[in-house]
Amino acid sequence: MNNKAKRMSAAGLLIAIGIVYGDIGTSPLYVMKSIVEGNGGIGNVNRDFIIGSISLVLWTVTLLTTLQTVIIALKATNHGEGGIFALYTLVRKRAKWLVLPALIGGAAILADGTLTPAVTVTTAIEGLKGLKGLNFGGNVPVSTQNMVIAITVVILLVLFSIQKMGTSIIGKAFGPIMFLWFTFLGVMGVMNMVGDWSILQAINPIYAIRLLVSPYNKAGIFILGSIFLATTGAEALYSDVGHVGKSNIIGSWPFVFVCLSLNYFGQGVWILNNPTYRPADGGVLNPFFEMIPANIRLFAIILATIAAVIASQALITGSFTLVAEASGLKFLPRMNINYPSNEKGQIYIPSINKGICVATIAIVLYFQTSAHMEAAYGLSITISMLMTTILLYEWLVMKKVNTVWNWIFLIFFGVLDIMFMISSLTKFTHGGYVSLFIAGAIGFIMYVWYYGNKVRDKREARNAYVRLDEYTDMLTNLSHDENYPTYATNLVYMANVKYNKFIKREILYSILDKRPKRAKAYWFVTVNVTNEPFTAEYAVNTYGTKNVINIQLYLGFKKQTSVNVYIRQIVHDLIADGTIEPQPQEYTTSPGRDVGDFSFVIVNDVISPQTQLVGYEKWLVEARVRLQNLSSNPASWFGLEYADTVIERVPLILGRPNPSYIKRIKPKDYSTAKTK
Repeated sequence: MNNKAKRMSAAGLLIAIGIVYGDIGTSPLYVMKSIVEGNGGIGNVNRDFIIGSISLVLWTVTLLTTLQTVIIALKATNHGEGGIFALYTLVRKRAKWLVLPALIGGAAILADGTLTPAVTVTTAIEGLKGLKGLNFGGNVPVSTQNMVIAITVVILLVLFSIQKMGTSIIGKAFGPIMFLWFTFLGVMGVMNMVGDWSILQAINPIYAIRLLVSPYNKAGIFILGSIFLATTGAEALYSDVGHVGKSNIIGSWPFVFVCLSLNYFGQGVWILNNPTYRPADGGVLNPFFEMIPANIRLFAIILATIAAVIASQALITGSFTLVAEASGLKFLPRMNINYPSNEKGQIYIPSINKGICVATIAIVLYFQTSAHMEAAYGLSITISMLMTTILLYEWLVMKKVNTVWNWIFLIFFGVLDIMFMISSLTKFTHGGYVSLFIAGAIGFIMYVWYYGNKVRDKREARNAYVRLDEYTDMLTNLSHDENYPTYATNLVYMANVKYNKFIKREILYSILDKRPKRAKAYWFVTVNVTNEPFTAEYAVNTYGTKNVINIQLYLGFKKQTSVNVYIRQIVHDLIADGTIEPQPQEYTTSPGRDVGDFSFVIVNDVISPQTQLVGYEKWLVEARVRLQNLSSNPASWFGLEYADTVIERVPLILGRPNPSYIKRIKPKDYSTAKTK
């Protein structure tokens, strides 16, 4: 979306409603249900409890979503892009340890990407259970929880299977559908509020504070674990700011907040007016569906299901973006990224899609009901919000905001986040361990990859790098030596040339020693990921030659790494300005073609037996290499899937290797050996 489209407009507001609020917009499906069930059911709640609970919900959303996210966090954007990794790139120079909250927070958000589809879709489909269809002769089409699970799994499989086709077409319908959804939430809330307008007392925060110490609240302060479910999805407002623009989020949030609030008010009135109600199927009471008139309940369930799918879609595509950013920041291995449409920023990562699909369906099959899933839901997000608070504090300090306000921000929101996190930890034995396990597994991979790279860079042998400019004469001579067959017109090495001159010895070993590779031009390409999201620049150094070219690519952390495309443009540019010699082709289907063939070489490390690392560092580097071997082909990450690409493996020697000697002896004389 261009800058003009990101300005506040009717279309921009509608797009924001469709993209940003899916997760938080489906929270009325399960928040009040979780609160009431956590207190022992509808028979164990009274007026003070309901008003206090709604007050807690409203003020939680007000403080964590409106104040912290919409008012404060949306100002901390990196060239218009938001999210925890974009925030980290802004503050990472302040302290090395800030990488830890970025890693922990990113892992927690990715874990949420597996839980949200499971919870929202299952909750929506559960509304069908026990519902008598209009065209089924009074029969109940969905009568058991097993049928609910089967329908949920089918919907999820369809949802994940269409990701590879992109969502540019169906995405255009998200805005109107979600606008209808929020309007429906508000209207249903008002219809039920008509019976008891005194429910508006919940606006007073004193009722929220009283509930935390009220004897009617059996969970005590731990009720916040269920309350927090109302604000899950707040991080999406921050992460998606680059797609829709902060002005459209700020402009659309009041409408969304009012509709959500009205619905919670309506559910509260219904609960107070039906203190002895029991679900017909004997299952868990869900006030959201029960307060809807029977003649439109089927429509409500269909609309809720669509909203749940849209919320899931937003989380899935958000996970793709987050993984791509993590890969660019060297938090995760390089992965094969596809671009299913012409829309900027829309990506598809097959391996991540499969992983989230398997994890989400496994969660559905493991927990069986939405009530059980809610126990695992929210815990990981409390962790991510605490990590975001820490990074936002560093951003405020960097912006030289008054020190007093900085500390007020850190203490106030830090205490809030910790309270919600502790409350959510009570869910650990009831399913929260699943959330932490997923986040922990993702965080472990990030930690190993990031710090494994750090150890490798630190412990590489001192002679691992040589000066490229000292080998230009040798490369030039090889280029013109007709005693060797031409390996390629353009031989391109994906290399990390440091300080514009230092290159790994193994790169030159591949060209000169392994088997002399003659080429008209030798290209050494370094991909640098910048803090800006969509940078696309390059710098050239030929060291005074016509055939040794050091290319430094500067690509934004959200930019497609299409080296094959970029290098061809660069060759044309350099031939046009005379930096390198023309490469006219005698045999070609394109008349006037002045660029020859390309051969790309990628050098991969494998641990050498001579590596002398021990203990923690050895384990870390070995784990990092195993992850590298399990990740996708590096050619895919560089955009070289369809290019002539060779992957060479070379031994990685870290530390100071001990020389190995073998003793020479005289040949044994077998002529005098005894024979039987």
